[in-house]
This record gives sequence, C-alpha cells and structure tokens, in this order.
Amino acid sequence: MDSIIADARSARDWLQAHGWIARRAEHFRVLPPPPGDVWLGAQPDATPDVAAAPPAARAGWTVRHLDGDPQIPVDVAVLDAFDPRQRSRLLDGLPPPGVGTDGNEDDAAPFAWAHRALCREGLKLRVGYGAAHQGAGQAAPSVLSLQLQHRAGSPVEAPLLVIEVAPGVRCRLVEAHMFGSATGAEAALPAAVVQNLQVHVRLEAGASLQVVRHVAARPADCIAHHLQVRVARDARFELATIAAGSRYQLHRQQIGLLEPGAIGRSASLVLCDGTSLNQQFRVDHQAPDTVSDVEALALGSGAALAGLDAWTRIAPDAAGANVRQRLTGIPTAGEPRFVLRPHLEILNDQVQAVHGATWGSLPEEAIFYARQRGLDGSAARGLIIEGMAQDLLRRAISDAAALDSLGVDALLQSAVREHLAPQCGAAS
Repeated sequence: MDSIIADARSARDWLQAHGWIARRAEHFRVLPPPPGDVWLGAQPDATPDVAAAPPAARAGWTVRHLDGDPQIPVDVAVLDAFDPRQRSRLLDGLPPPGVGTDGNEDDAAPFAWAHRALCREGLKLRVGYGAAHQGAGQAAPSVLSLQLQHRAGSPVEAPLLVIEVAPGVRCRLVEAHMFGSATGAEAALPAAVVQNLQVHVRLEAGASLQVVRHVAARPADCIAHHLQVRVARDARFELATIAAGSRYQLHRQQIGLLEPGAIGRSASLVLCDGTSLNQQFRVDHQAPDTVSDVEALALGSGAALAGLDAWTRIAPDAAGANVRQRLTGIPTAGEPRFVLRPHLEILNDQVQAVHGATWGSLPEEAIFYARQRGLDGSAARGLIIEGMAQDLLRRAISDAAALDSLGVDALLQSAVREHLAPQCGAAS
C-alpha cells in the first residue's frame, strides 16, 4: 500500500513540477480543459477506507457476450488498483504515463499523470489468449461479439480500461459509458461527474477489433476520454463513436500503426446542444503499406462549441501509406461554433493522402424531397441526419454485419432524436 500511495504522490509531484496544460496549447486552444485540481478531486491521497472497499463495490464495469464463437476464450478481470498484485497486473505492459504511440511525451501528458494519481480500479479484457483457440491459424477466423458498459460511480474518478486481442482473433465490441441514474446507490451522484478515462488497446498480428462507443453524458459532466491503440502487422482497428457534448468533453484518440499492413479507421458523430466537445484524432504511420481513415460529423445547436482536430503523421519509412481525413460541421439550430482542423505531416513521397473540412447546413433539396412525401420539418431533418450518420459510421466499420450485431441503428436514432428534441419543442 505504501508503494501505491508513493506512486500517487509521484504523479502529483510531476504535475506540480510541469504544470497543467496551458490555455494556449496548440491542440487545446479551442476548448481549454479545466485546471488539474478538477481532475484530481479533493483528497491528496488514497484513504484507508477507500482502499479497503472491495473493487466490485467501486467498479462500474459489466461485460457480457452478445454472440459469436464460444470457443474464443475471454479473460475479464476487474482489478483493484490499491492492491499491489492487482495493480501490477493492471498496468503490466502499458507505457509510462504521458508517452504516446511514437514513444515521445504526449502533449496531453498531464491528463495521464492525473489519472495515475487518482486511479482506483480498472478492467483488463484479454480476448483469444490460451490454448483453446488459435485464431491466427484459421483460414476463416470466427468472430466474438461483446458488450461492455461502464457507469460512473464517483463524483471524481479515473477508470482504466485495457483491451488485448490475440493474433488472428476477430472481436466486436459495443462500449457504453453511462452517467447518473435515478435508482440505487447511483442516485447519490451529484449533478456533475468528473471522469478521466484512459483506454489502452493492443492488437497483435492479424487481429481485428471493431468497436462502437456510446458516451451518454449529461450537460454538466466534465469528461476526458483518452484512447491509445497499438496495431501490429496486418491487424485492423475500426472505431465508431457516438457522443453528446457536456460542460467539458474531450475525446482524444491515438492510433499507432506500428507494422506493415496495419489498418486504423475511426469515425465520430458529435452532438452538441448548447454544450461543448473536442474530438482529437492522432494517427502515426510508422511502417510501410499502412492505412488510416478518420472522419467526424459535428451537429451543433444553440451556443454549442465543437472542435474537430485531426493530425496524421507519415514517418520516413512508411512508404505506401494511405491516409484520409474528413471533418464536417452542420448547425441544426441557433449559432453554434465549429473549429475544424485537418493536418498532415508527410515525411515520405510515396504515399496517398487526402484531407478536407466542410461547414454548412443540411441539404435543402433533401428536406424538400422528404416533406413532399408527408414528413414534417423535424421528422425530415431527423431522417436526413440519421442517414448521414449511418453512412459516416459504416465507412469506419467495414463489415456491415458488425454494425447490425452491435445495434448501432438504435443508438443513432436515440442520439439524434435527443439532440433534436429541444428544437422540436421550440418549433411546436
């Protein structure tokens, strides 16, 4: 226990020595994060009462099988970061705090150190490891579909999620993050939750992971989700994110394509109704013949602020890399603000790269066409937005069956209707 408290103090010492993220930091100037004290909470160290609580009482993780091959082994471990052995298992193989996929210090390092100082529990999910299944040797690997849910359990928290997929194994995952509830112990949560989530994903050679993330934040919540992915040879990572804005919300993705043939795709649907959200993509092509595709669609109403920031680096040795970036902002009501920033750093001439950013209203012809067929204005706009969002996410998840099995259409319909509901009420 002494070593764990010392680890937390060391993290706080780092923050005190290096300071928090500056307000004019290049990638955070659009939406500066709240100061470090907000993410660290009131207590300087872990108390014995907190440390003695059983991890299941604090952890908000649930995992269940949806469908797929039952022969693929799944190791699910909810680990207590205040138990030395469990903490060692949880952090095993992870990079030091604040180190990016390129091995250098990340410009969001203060978030990682704040997380290390406060982390009390984590989930480690290992898919396909063990003698019962050897996916890498199969001509047509089977697929496993899982559902993972995390519900906030503390006013200020720093959960950790680690996902590892064995060579050749194919996995689909729907990942839902919930905040607040009207029943049970969760009713004691305040109206605003502060959550600093760190996610580490490692895909071994030939593995495939398709993820649908849904973040159901409330307007007053303060959220930072950091996703760091390492993709090995001929492995494929595909991510579709649906997120509603809040008082402060950051989604930062780092995808490292470390070996030849690695593929990384990510698409985000951002919905801000008078709230804020900053989506940051970071893709690092470190090897030849790698592919990346990042895309985001932001819908804003009222005085919303949505920042979409994409940065892709093609290393000198990454010949044959194929890169695409596309950022789009659409106002649905009021006067929202969109800041779209695509960026490419190309250090090899033998590549294909394209990027773009567009801002504009919903297509009037499509709305007119829908209304000619009996739909009112709000229903027509909702139908068009759902169609645009479906196309967006299906470009990220290459297998349409994966989206169907993970229930993406229902998530999209619910998110879009919730976003448009205040506008429909005002119109009526």
